[in-house]
Amino acid sequence: MEKVKKTEEEWSAELTPERYRIMREKGTEPAFSGEYWNEHTLGVHRCAARGQALFGSEAKFDSGTGWPSFWQPMETAEIDRETDLSYGIARTEVLCGRCRSHLGHVFDDGPLPTGLRYCINSTALELVREEEEE
Repeated sequence: MEKVKKTEEEWSAELTPERYRIMREKGTEPAFSGEYWNEHTLGVHRCAARGQALFGSEAKFDSGTGWPSFWQPMETAEIDRETDLSYGIARTEVLCGRCRSHLGHVFDDGPLPTGLRYCINSTALELVREEEEE
């Protein structure tokens, strides 16, 4: 897969201000406010910046946190992880492997079979419903 390289000026012109704040400045949306936190439609959640398929709805679960949560990325998804030391604690940041946009964080308190909880900002995602995928 070809990596996307753009200047921050190009990203700012392409993304909405809220998407830029979250995906490029590593922000977060308030809990229970995002479009997909309580969405149960079957489909594929893609990176809102470049369209990379990231998470399938079959791996989505209700974590009670107010953000879309998944127990694993799609098999074909390219996800990068980095240590995030902001807020005085060590967390694992999740980034789109194609464009390096901030998606959210992954924690080790998720359900089986992986035990992981990918806690992702709705703003960083676009849901392509199953019937639209065909």
